[in-house]
Amino acid sequence: MRTPTIGFIYPDHAAEDDYPRAAALLDAALPVAHIYGTDLHAIAELLDLGSPEKLSHGASLLAPEKPDVVIWACTSGSFVYGSEGARGQVESLAEAAGVPASSTSFAFVAAARALDVRRVAVVASYPEEVARLFVDFLADADIEVVSMSSAGIDTAAEVGTLTPEQVMALAVTNDHADAQALLIPDTAMHTLEVLPRLEAALGKPVLTANQVTIWEGLRLAGVTPFAPELGMLFAEGSRDVDH
Repeated sequence: MRTPTIGFIYPDHAAEDDYPRAAALLDAALPVAHIYGTDLHAIAELLDLGSPEKLSHGASLLAPEKPDVVIWACTSGSFVYGSEGARGQVESLAEAAGVPASSTSFAFVAAARALDVRRVAVVASYPEEVARLFVDFLADADIEVVSMSSAGIDTAAEVGTLTPEQVMALAVTNDHADAQALLIPDTAMHTLEVLPRLEAALGKPVLTANQVTIWEGLRLAGVTPFAPELGMLFAEGSRDVDH
């Protein structure tokens, strides 16, 4: 079987080194193209960051890689549009790229469904106003958020500087006993290296932005990835799920 190529459109620079880390564990090519805008976690700026023009440009940057799938690797720059708007965003991206497309927000929904998770805790790096929009997005997908914490970090660049110990502390401190899984929705946060430790500490699946984004790309390419180093999601395999 040919090695799949999953292209990722990533905003600015923060934690994109999670992608080569994952590629080393998976039999897949995971090229990343960067688009740019202000990295503020603020609604107007996020709407601009996820605009059709910017994503179309990202698709053109990935075109030489001949990707099988293209993913908008940004949670806040997709859920800020709401469920219907985010769906339109993905449809426009698929048209521009000429291949199936998705985004990190839909990746979280698909990953939760693959693990049969309906109640979650959300540990958000964003200011509360933005984090609440992710809660609404999940609610539209019939995923109940039993608790939500907001770290109130204004920029993606700052999130990218969080150490593994700081990520661990954020997650462990803000878990909830009633949650079947913990969700950490920011592709600017380095999370792949701490996933096994997090899941061992919490005793439940932990779904993080770069993790689910990579998994979603492989799923759409028809691949069932197996890499337990990337958490329970990659150890369980994937089921057929709908957005």
